[in-house]
Amino acid sequence: MRIFSTFFAAILLVPFLACATQAANDSSSIPSAVLIQPAALAAALQNAKETPLILQVGFRALFTQAHIPGAQYAGPTNKEDGIANLKAHVETLPRDQKLVIYCGCCPWVKCPNIAAAYKQLHAMGFSSVEVLYIAGDFGSDWVDKGYPIERGD
Repeated sequence: MRIFSTFFAAILLVPFLACATQAANDSSSIPSAVLIQPAALAAALQNAKETPLILQVGFRALFTQAHIPGAQYAGPTNKEDGIANLKAHVETLPRDQKLVIYCGCCPWVKCPNIAAAYKQLHAMGFSSVEVLYIAGDFGSDWVDKGYPIERGD
């Protein structure tokens, strides 16, 4: 009987763990107050006297194809090495440094990277982080709209 109860407890625990992992990477957990729309960021970049540090927290292939001018590749934050890379990019910065992060690999609700990046920066004490809201993907919501891009690394 004990084997069965352990087995059923394990079965019940699996969905809980999956939900906990998903919650950690859930883009809906990002406060709406820190979201910036693509049109607003594009306009701000054209008119800015001082541009924020822009970090792409998605996959290298996407960054190489096209990225926001001046953006730095920080790597996908859905894995520990990506989180480590993000930390390395920002560890020496003042905690009030203005940052904009974006991914754009897939629809906002499915993005495996953006929430983890925001959570990490927030945990490190960064107080001025904006998150580019990309509803569909970077190609559709930035490139196809004619906003400025750079290509390559």
